[in-house]
Amino acid sequence: MIPVIDLQNNQAVHAVKGDRRKYKPVKSVLCDTSDPLEIARAFRDQLGLDEIYIADLDAIRDSSRSNHRNLIESLFSRENIDILLDAGISDTQKISEWLDAGIHKIVIGSETLSTLDTVKEIPAVVDPNRMIFSLDCRGGRVLSKCPDLSNLSPLKILKILQSSGWQEIIILDLARVGSGYGINRTLAADVRVNFPYLTLLVGGGIAGLEEIKELNSLGVSGILVATVLHQGIIGSRNIPELNQQL
Repeated sequence: MIPVIDLQNNQAVHAVKGDRRKYKPVKSVLCDTSDPLEIARAFRDQLGLDEIYIADLDAIRDSSRSNHRNLIESLFSRENIDILLDAGISDTQKISEWLDAGIHKIVIGSETLSTLDTVKEIPAVVDPNRMIFSLDCRGGRVLSKCPDLSNLSPLKILKILQSSGWQEIIILDLARVGSGYGINRTLAADVRVNFPYLTLLVGGGIAGLEEIKELNSLGVSGILVATVLHQGIIGSRNIPELNQQL
């Protein structure tokens, strides 16, 4: 289980259904602040979760924005937290710079890609064990600036990813994020059947314990969570059992 922190204007915000204009600072049972450092420490110290997915929403909207860089660097250099970073990165030089700085893995999101060639070029120069491809969807349709990606089905894109050398992928439906509706389990099951050698992570609207157990039975390797942690639906009492299953 991998907790998520969405960064916007130097705060951790509560992502709901992908409408970033309406995101508000996180309110959490874990701490009384939306300070990303304090929330990361709470994930680590209270829940024992020391691998965190960071979505830098400002950078995803505009890759030239780097106002969260010092904060992100503090998390892995001072707090000893492994970071999976989604910051709108698709340039191989920037990927290498972040990896050399100490980021655990870089997440490349379909939402921010502008060419299909990038999908094929990155695995040729970056260690596949240090990167994850996020298949960003809304209502089952792939989100991307690249028409060659947005016009394809998720399974067709995954076939391209696998043949290009990607090893780890995320299925993320932004329309479900923060909703508690649960993920698209049919798609997750189809991915597991058709691409058994891809490491599969899922996220977007995780409802609770029973859903996580069901996803584990499907062969999902990791689950991105935020709302269920901040609301206390899943707490320290549940983490050991869940981590054993995943």
